Amino acid sequence: MTTLNDLHSISSTFSNTDKMPVLFLGHGSPMNAIEENQFVAGFRNLAKTLPQPNAILCISAHWFTNGTKVTAMQMPRTIHDFGGFPQALFDVQYPAKGSPELAQETKKILEPVQVDLDEHWGLDHGAWSVIKHLYPEANVPVIQLSIDYTKSGQYHFELAQQLQSLRHKGALIIGSGNIVHNLRLVDFRNFDKDNYGFDWAIEARETVNNYLLDGNFQPLINFEKMNKAVQTAIPTPDHYLPLLYTLGLKQESEELSLFNDKLLAGSLSMTSVKIM
Repeated sequence: MTTLNDLHSISSTFSNTDKMPVLFLGHGSPMNAIEENQFVAGFRNLAKTLPQPNAILCISAHWFTNGTKVTAMQMPRTIHDFGGFPQALFDVQYPAKGSPELAQETKKILEPVQVDLDEHWGLDHGAWSVIKHLYPEANVPVIQLSIDYTKSGQYHFELAQQLQSLRHKGALIIGSGNIVHNLRLVDFRNFDKDNYGFDWAIEARETVNNYLLDGNFQPLINFEKMNKAVQTAIPTPDHYLPLLYTLGLKQESEELSLFNDKLLAGSLSMTSVKIM
């Protein structure tokens, strides 16, 4: 139950600000957390263009749940939710604070949707592996909002719209996933080849990018009905749905731009979106 003290804390921590941008970050391999490459440089260059946020709300492909949850702990743990990588990656900690206040506010503004305050999850690699390049000092509180896997693209797009007021409270909202993401078809032999994609991946990226840049989001919301190339690019919706949260927050007067817009290893894309 939210108390008067909680509400006072929310209002004092998250005073009105200029509207924050919204991002979708193609996070790619967890190794991007520790490697130096063009995509990591793209994240750092992006950070230079952003106003300082009061907190971050991240919707990551890697927190896929039955129902909707939001992390509400003071100090979220760094989750190493992967296997088969070097020990150096498992040694990485991202000690950003959480924000129980922002979690409470998020729960409130998403009503009547039931949002559970979660004390167990933390920050998965969809969040920390990219946010660490934006804010390497871990000096911005971070919470995560889970993705309800029982719901449609339309549902997620509309749920995102309810988060709009947080942008005026200094909250930077980030969707983290990958638009083209077919791990079963990854060409590991050509992993380091620049902007390398199979024909279907090239077609899928072009199709999605055209809709993005035209501001025509309805086909993207109904992604299950798009062409065969897009179906191959999105064999499961987990890495795609964070994009819909970003698009749901775009207002008519805002510009959408792409960066890190390259294919990787045949069947992945790093395409990222900035709205402001």
